[in-house]
Amino acid sequence: MDSIVTSIIKQFKTRSEFGEKKYGVNMDREDLKFSEWVTHMKEELMDAILYLEKLEKLHSEEEASNT
Repeated sequence: MDSIVTSIIKQFKTRSEFGEKKYGVNMDREDLKFSEWVTHMKEELMDAILYLEKLEKLHSEEEASNT
């Protein structure tokens, strides 16, 4: 298996273990309604946009300092 896939699988396992320890549940949980899963996903995607914005800003600043 290629090293990138291996790395991602390891990260998924680590994150799953962390989440189960922190929240006491895993993705097999059945206590959430469809709409609650959608809300969780929307929140995760909003966080991802924030991270992308930060990275874009850092990259722009780095580019500006290199010219």
